[in-house]
Amino acid sequence: MIRKVILSFALISGTFISLETSAQVSTGQLDGRRNIINTAVPFLRITPDARSGAMGDVGVAISPDANSIYWNLSKLPFADSKAGISATYTPWLKELVNDVFLANVSGYVKLDEFQAIGASLRYFSLGTINFRDFDNTNLGDFRPREFAIDAGYARKLSEHFSVGLTGRYIYSNLAGGQTSGGVVIRPGKAFAADISAFYTKDYEKDNGTANKLNLGMSISNIGTKISYTSSAQNKDFLPTNLALGGAYTFALDESNQLTFALDINKLLVPTPDSNGNYKTKSALEGMFSSFGDAPGGFKEELQELMFSVGSEYWYNQMFAVRAGYFYENKNKGNRKYFTAGIGIKYDIYGLNFSYLVPSGSGTQRNPLSNTLRFSVTFDLGGSKNDENRTGF
Repeated sequence: MIRKVILSFALISGTFISLETSAQVSTGQLDGRRNIINTAVPFLRITPDARSGAMGDVGVAISPDANSIYWNLSKLPFADSKAGISATYTPWLKELVNDVFLANVSGYVKLDEFQAIGASLRYFSLGTINFRDFDNTNLGDFRPREFAIDAGYARKLSEHFSVGLTGRYIYSNLAGGQTSGGVVIRPGKAFAADISAFYTKDYEKDNGTANKLNLGMSISNIGTKISYTSSAQNKDFLPTNLALGGAYTFALDESNQLTFALDINKLLVPTPDSNGNYKTKSALEGMFSSFGDAPGGFKEELQELMFSVGSEYWYNQMFAVRAGYFYENKNKGNRKYFTAGIGIKYDIYGLNFSYLVPSGSGTQRNPLSNTLRFSVTFDLGGSKNDENRTGF
């Protein structure tokens, strides 16, 4: 029980929320010190599906599927199927606890050739915590949880280009009315939005197949700051994120397709400074200042970029093999890992599996290390062009 309490409190206070944070930074140069950007509700940045999870967490520009509402809603008008549903279960910290997980259900419907709508529910459970005070008095058990409900609309503006808008409600209840320093910890609530754009173009080949270029952009979690207390000074930033991505699919022949993808991400959140004044900025001010507020200057700004590369091979649109790599600078979190997975497709049904392996010594231990996660997918309403489908 004691081990479970310690792990659970560390999970909440050290990893998943930033009610109060501090960082050792220099006011001039970064000087090789860690200066990690802190946000509340970071579960919003956990990859929700096994397909992208097997490709190094790329997703902004790969072919549209039922999980596009998370990555880039504007892809949906170009989906092959008229509708789709996906459900994913992701164990979290499996090597330490067995009741922490992320569950995600998402889907879409194409209203016509030009329009589509999507929706999703993400639910993050942090297991059961037994609260105790400094005198070891039992304060009862509680199940911290967070969720986000999304709904969005996307539309083609031309034969090759589309845009999308997503609305989001966020709920985070991590302490269940407990007190800290006489302050009552309450559930955090916020509203946010995503804006996205997508470009796609086919390049016909002499053998009757076509290569495909996809480009995508998304700014996610643009919204209000969130607080777990009644104090306005304790409001934290949402993980607002800018994502740029590209993917190119080679149609090797009628049965074999190979895709390479790259995503670049940057949190649009102020970089911590030595005196903590960054937290006084508004959400909008924080977004714009995030491009030039790093204490280490332009060099540190470049270190805040995160890179994902992934590949996906399809045989006869029935079997897929995927691999990828994720990189984050050592001063900004030091997450580095390889991913791999497979996909199986039969008729309207699909299964995706992914596995994560940490890379290099001294890297940040990943909560998904050596964890198998899976997604179940359903393509509904028929397909306009089954033979050209490049993923699910």
